[in-house]
Amino acid sequence: MAAANEEGAESYPTPGVSAGAQSGEHVPGIVRVGTRASALARLQTDLVLERVRPLYPDLEFRVITVTTHGDANQAAPLAGMGLGVFVKEIEQQLIDGRLDMAVHSLKDMPTLLPEGLALSALLPREDPRDVLVNRFGRQLEQLPQGALIGTSSPRRQSQLLNSRPDLTVVPIRGNVETRLRKSEGEECDGAILAAAGLLRLGLADRVTEYLSPQRFVPPPGQGILAVETRADDDRMADILRAVDHAATRYAATAERAFLERLGGGCQVPVGAFAQSEGDLMNLTVFLGSPDGQQTFLAKVRGLTRSPHQLAADAHLAIVERGGGRLIEEFG
Repeated sequence: MAAANEEGAESYPTPGVSAGAQSGEHVPGIVRVGTRASALARLQTDLVLERVRPLYPDLEFRVITVTTHGDANQAAPLAGMGLGVFVKEIEQQLIDGRLDMAVHSLKDMPTLLPEGLALSALLPREDPRDVLVNRFGRQLEQLPQGALIGTSSPRRQSQLLNSRPDLTVVPIRGNVETRLRKSEGEECDGAILAAAGLLRLGLADRVTEYLSPQRFVPPPGQGILAVETRADDDRMADILRAVDHAATRYAATAERAFLERLGGGCQVPVGAFAQSEGDLMNLTVFLGSPDGQQTFLAKVRGLTRSPHQLAADAHLAIVERGGGRLIEEFG
């Protein structure tokens, strides 16, 4: 199962990068960093490099932008595009040796990585919540009946319609700035977006309401930046080890393990959010029908250092509440 995907990007290669850096040839002293080319993707890459560069001042980190299938097909519905539509092309360039590392939004990554690749670092999580923006300046419960709210996320659609079945969901795509513009009345009255993207872009003033992660459960990995490398690249693993955040990795592992337990072909709207409190971790999970008429929520608590067991407990809790029937119906 794939998590919700959003944004847009431009193309590879980047002007000014040497032929050796663009090919599979390794250039000593240069680390080739792959990313999508949207403003948010480039900013997120900079956030990673701000942590890495001071530790390795003798290395040159060159950013190379890559057009992904999801970016190149802005008109197509995300739900029908398959898994990893915002990462596949970047991952292929890692495999081919044209990149040394890649920066992703973890929520865009399928739970099963391509053979030969590894998540070498997860950075401390930004705000994991979804947010509401709208032209009325109102909170969700105050929106006028029939208001048009934009999202291409089946999970957000399910949670939104479960809370306000009188609203109308409008599919919108594009980078953060594009979706904000569309939500000002161009295509809809408002939209649901990830808080992390708005905060990183300095657009917090556009938020009308922060939605509770216990009610609007985020997708696995929301707010987390992931750095992917080749699994056999010990040099990159050593470079990135110092910026890997243990608490974030435990949380992400629990969330993605729950997603994995639902099956790779599952298309049910799903959310998972883990939060550590010392040695203990709480995991909140969500399953719902696309129309929001069926929803299942479960909360479990266990050891922070046992994320897979926590995911198993959450999966069992959802099934016992009746979610298994939903998985069979829509999976």
